[in-house]
Amino acid sequence: MDVAIFHKLLISAVQKGASDVHLQAGHPPLLRINGDLMEVKYHPLSPDETAAIAEEVLAHTYRKDQLSSLTELDVSYGIEGQARFRVNIYRQRGTFAIILRVIPVIVKNFAELKLPPVIEQISNLRRGLVLVAGATGNGKSTTLAAMVEHINQTRRAHILTIEDPIEFLFKNKMSAVSQREIGCDTPGFAPALTAALRQDPDVIMIGEMRDAETVEIAMKAAETGHLVLSSVHTLDSVNTIARLMGFYPGDSEPIARKRLADCLMAIISLRLLPTKGVLGRVPAVEILRVTRTIQECIRDAGKTADIPSHLEKGQEMYGMQTFDQHLVKLVKDGSVDLEVAKLSATNPADFERAIMMEG
Repeated sequence: MDVAIFHKLLISAVQKGASDVHLQAGHPPLLRINGDLMEVKYHPLSPDETAAIAEEVLAHTYRKDQLSSLTELDVSYGIEGQARFRVNIYRQRGTFAIILRVIPVIVKNFAELKLPPVIEQISNLRRGLVLVAGATGNGKSTTLAAMVEHINQTRRAHILTIEDPIEFLFKNKMSAVSQREIGCDTPGFAPALTAALRQDPDVIMIGEMRDAETVEIAMKAAETGHLVLSSVHTLDSVNTIARLMGFYPGDSEPIARKRLADCLMAIISLRLLPTKGVLGRVPAVEILRVTRTIQECIRDAGKTADIPSHLEKGQEMYGMQTFDQHLVKLVKDGSVDLEVAKLSATNPADFERAIMMEG
């Protein structure tokens, strides 16, 4: 596969609405469309072809890694004016495999992404920690990008992003946006965050909460009056709080819980579902906003499991909602098939009762 054919494949993937492109020796290319992997009509790739593609990707980045010593690597790759991709190159059974995640050139707004309007209110916060949670491929990066772009268009601020690698590209609008990439612009999340506090940011977007040091510095930034946005690979609000607290040893957890309760402003959790009747996907969204009651649930480990019931009660006043509440709405307005919603529900029995009550 030469560069021209490689680019043709990538552009075709974008045009077909694929989220990912899979390239693996011994198999034809695969496109992930609406959550399913679809085979492309092409011959099985040889080990030399996947190595050549890996070399092409590396040649257009700052990375100087030798292909012979590379085991896994995250980089970005672009076709000028047409598409950008987040790329993971890795070895499997002695050959190279490449996964390319499609990054839209244009950042969609909340309405285009079918996200709840309350996320705009959350984006307007001036301080504190806001987390976007979900499994891989469920829209965390896209949602964070929409939040950053909303701030960029509506507020005079300095937005600093720290990413591995840089995904969406932002142009200065009302805000000034600085984007730093791990490996190229800074050696890691922790040193970049430490330096960020001296770079006069109003908003700091961290690509991912990966380790204890990143979590600690992010909390310090939120405590000192910055708005900190980041993502976490967790399923919902309760799991997100547990994951963050898991970075702290047992004796320091009570203090960490108090600090998190004081600086956390919201958790947005995402699950992408296939839409009913047409090709596409729609997000089911759990929204947690930190009220005094939620603060108590964060401070006291014994009360954290009560959070979902508080989300249900906080829908009207605070815009909070559980996944199951949003699933009921999506089924009711015809966006999602009932059986698909049942499979995605946190509590299928309660979800079915809620559907029956809605008629």
